[in-house]
Amino acid sequence: MRATLGPMAVLALLPVVAGCVATGGDEASPAAVCGSRIAVLGPLSGDSADLGGYIFDGARLAFDQDRAEHPDCPVDLVDYDSQGDPKQAPALAQRIVDDPRIVGVIGPGFSGEAEAALPILDQGGVTTITTSATRTELSQRGWSTFHRLIGNDTAQGRAAGWYIDQVLDGAAVFVIDDGGAYGRGLADEVVDRLGAKVVQRATIAPRTTDFAAVVGQVRSAAADVIFYGGYYGEAGRLQRQLRSAGLTPTFVAGDAVKADGYFRTAGDYADADVVITCPCLPPERAGEEFPRRYRDAFGMEPGTNSAESYDAARVFLAGLRAGHSDRTSMEAFVDAYDAPGVATHIVWTKTGELVDSSVSVWAFRVEGGLFVAERSIPAS
Repeated sequence: MRATLGPMAVLALLPVVAGCVATGGDEASPAAVCGSRIAVLGPLSGDSADLGGYIFDGARLAFDQDRAEHPDCPVDLVDYDSQGDPKQAPALAQRIVDDPRIVGVIGPGFSGEAEAALPILDQGGVTTITTSATRTELSQRGWSTFHRLIGNDTAQGRAAGWYIDQVLDGAAVFVIDDGGAYGRGLADEVVDRLGAKVVQRATIAPRTTDFAAVVGQVRSAAADVIFYGGYYGEAGRLQRQLRSAGLTPTFVAGDAVKADGYFRTAGDYADADVVITCPCLPPERAGEEFPRRYRDAFGMEPGTNSAESYDAARVFLAGLRAGHSDRTSMEAFVDAYDAPGVATHIVWTKTGELVDSSVSVWAFRVEGGLFVAERSIPAS
């Protein structure tokens, strides 16, 4: 676990105290805010570290900005690295609960670890804002501290199915998933949307390196489109082996493939007719200031969910700077939040989902080693 270090010379992108209403709990004195902590819980090392890094850096940008504005009363961003492993998540969640200085969590990062960690965090009264865990059922478990700052698998799966049907005119779709909470759930939604156009379905284990069996199944099914629900490592290896075998169906995958690691694993075949869907805003549409400040801070373009994580951090910072340094009042503040962010207008339903008008799903074409935003697609 580490805390962010030192203020960066960044300017305000949005007012720290946004135009929102917070109720409940007694406001703490400004001095009580100093030394408060917000945690990031997600994969910061291991096979999926690219995705976790984008999330952490988006939040870090907001916290470094806040430190520059409040040098005499810093609040800290601390990380809890799950490596994307649901088995590690409960112990990390308990450590967060046991630290009274932590009043909120950005995360959990993935759906599987969210299912493992959220019961503990909710029982401990720790407010969570996930910017990347998309399994639809997470908002249906009755957790009072859960909030999601991105569209769920229902929204993304239906949008991906619509794109395959209406834009790609897919007639023989082969659906593959990794069997995990995220990948399987997303693939289920695509199958539900496409119906009889799905000619076959298969599951591959995480960290698979030899896809000969599923490549043979795709060949036999004469598929014209493949949808993959899972993460970028397996997606890149699968794409490379499909193309090496001379198979050319359009390859469609979900947001967990939208990471630089996909290009490393797919190699020379990364750009071969690939579409990625993501319930996230293309960085270039997050105004002019946020992408520029991110580039100045980190020397690269914002990654998947960086803008959403920046927004989540700003929500928590707004609450802290308004004096909400205990878990009860922070939860009430976040529940009542209603203000624009750089990625979307932030207002949640009672179950912690963004209101319908805030959900946006985008299709990205892979071109020249980049994820290029093509169009917004309806979740219907």
